[in-house]
Amino acid sequence: MQVFHIRYRNTQGTLMRILNAVSRRALDMPSVQAAPSGREHLVTLMLEVNSKQVGQLYREWYAIADVIHVGSSSAHAAEWAGPHPVAGVCIESRAAARA
Repeated sequence: MQVFHIRYRNTQGTLMRILNAVSRRALDMPSVQAAPSGREHLVTLMLEVNSKQVGQLYREWYAIADVIHVGSSSAHAAEWAGPHPVAGVCIESRAAARA
């Protein structure tokens, strides 16, 4: 399950074009939420998709003239999968090690 966040200018038919890209692929939409976000609008979609469908959806959404930004939860997963910094060492344990 992936969550997509799409920012767009609220012109006539933009939200329907965004949703049609999903329904054309016969994907289930268990959650759809659209709301104003400053001067633009934001729609959040929860979809069960594979990597090929993600690429197709990104391409189609960016082809819509009024779409400003497309992001997904999978884009953040790569950051978490990489190496993490070493955990800090408590000062008290370092002092005890020297003694």
